[in-house]
Amino acid sequence: MLKLQLPTDPLWVKNVVESNIEEILTDHAFCEQKAASNAITLIVQNPNLSDMVQAMALLVQEEMDHFKRVHDIILQRGFTLGRERKDNYVNELAKFIIKGGGREAQLVDRLLFSAMIEARSCERFKVLSDNINDDELSVFYHELMVSEASHYTMFLKFAKQYADTIDVDKRWNEFLAHEATVIQNYGKSETIHG
Repeated sequence: MLKLQLPTDPLWVKNVVESNIEEILTDHAFCEQKAASNAITLIVQNPNLSDMVQAMALLVQEEMDHFKRVHDIILQRGFTLGRERKDNYVNELAKFIIKGGGREAQLVDRLLFSAMIEARSCERFKVLSDNINDDELSVFYHELMVSEASHYTMFLKFAKQYADTIDVDKRWNEFLAHEATVIQNYGKSETIHG
């Protein structure tokens, strides 16, 4: 369903994540906050697209609920939320977004960029839920995997809905190919996309 070209090696969980759960949880919390911020940006930039505004408002609530749930786990385990980190994966992916080209091209690319991040997060959550030696986190990441999949499909749906002159499937395939080159450099750190 996700069509990602380069899957995450399950050893990422055993060799990287499990050795620093606090770090992955902090990174994950900030990923949820950034996803909420992205939805807010889409609202601010496109107030006339009422159906998308409604969907993004609900997404903001859901992402902040996820943030709180991750933060609750952090606190339950005796950790504290660390400082926000740069998400180099997302920053590299963002360079692929069309600059200029009109509002339609910018909106479609922003939606596809958002879909790509959700798709990779969904895939990472699946790998985590299937491989982590922690029952609570396994169940938690399985639940979030399902949620991320619905976000991914929502962003793709809006991209297709608002594209009048753009071949969204062609552009999505270009995003998939670009993401495959970007993700090759990741999978070695205890971050959701790292």
